[in-house]
Parts: sequence; structure tokens; C-alpha cells
Amino acid sequence: MARSGTAMVAGRRALLAGAVTSAMSTLSGQGRAARPGVPELFEPPRPLPEFVFTDAAGRAHGVADFRGQVLVINLWATWCPPCVAEMPRLDRLQAMLAGIGVRVLALSQDRGGAPVVARFYEQTGVKQLGIWLDPRGAAARTLGARGLPTTLVVTRDGREAMRLVGEAEWDAPGMVRLIRAIAEAPYPEPAQPS
Repeated sequence: MARSGTAMVAGRRALLAGAVTSAMSTLSGQGRAARPGVPELFEPPRPLPEFVFTDAAGRAHGVADFRGQVLVINLWATWCPPCVAEMPRLDRLQAMLAGIGVRVLALSQDRGGAPVVARFYEQTGVKQLGIWLDPRGAAARTLGARGLPTTLVVTRDGREAMRLVGEAEWDAPGMVRLIRAIAEAPYPEPAQPS
């Protein structure tokens, strides 16, 4: 028997509330949402504007290309010290959650493109992350990023469930539980035309 929309929303809120409490205890002392390093959750998840980024070969992609996966979209650059600090953590997060359909898309803002990112990954031992590029900052502008790093967690149906500005401990147990909760939250299926 299918759950009603109200019951699904209530269940999702309860699941996320527990995960947020857990994540916040991991990030203790950092304040409330919308502050650097503290996740801001959107309930219900909000629509994302369309934006384009490229892979290492220069092919254009958008969020719709990853429908069915939970995306952790990280806007970063090799010249940004907090970004550099969190890349190994994002790499570990990708390894931990790939099995449940979570994909980290680290969109580099480096103007040097794929060679700069590949060299950085090699030097730092990042192995799980693909090379994704936003060298002109178009995706960052469209998403309203106020600085680097900025990270969004996007639901399987392409809506923004969480945003975090600044560096984070992406592989910390509380943060992993929060992203896992977003991945496992029951989002209602879109209405089918009759």
C-alpha cells in the first residue's frame, strides 16, 4: 500500500531531522545553518536552475545526466586552500557512498582545465573523483555560490536538498549519515500525466 504524500513528507522530515542533529553534533561549535561550514537544509528540496559543466574530454553535462543518483556537487579550485583541504575527504566520501548511488561531482573552477585537475589528483592521491570542469564559473554563478568551496547535495530527482558554504569534514560519521539520509529519504514520484 502506497504511503500518502503527507506521510512521506513527515517521514522524510523525521529522517532528516535525526541526521541533521547527528551532523550538527559532529560539527559542534560552528553555529546554525547558513553559516560557513554548517549545512543548510531545504525541506522540501528546492528546484535547481539548469547549468552546464564539462568532463575532462570537454563534453557538456548537466544534472539531468545523473538522474537517479544523489549528487554532491562541490565547487572548488586548486588555488583555494580550504578546497584543497577537503578534496581527500570528498574522495573518501565517494568511496563510502558510491554503493548507494551517491556521486561526488567536484566542479573545478581552475582556468587551466583538466591537466591542472589531473595533476592535483595525482599529487594528492585523489582516486575516486572524476574530472569535472567549470573554468569560466558559469555553474558557480548560476547556483549563486558566494565563495569556494560551496557544496550542494542534490536529490535523485534533481532538487537541492542541502547547501554548505566553506570547508567541511565530508567523511566524518555525522556528515556521512546526513548524506545517507538524503539518499534514502522517500521522495514522492513525480505525477504522471493522465
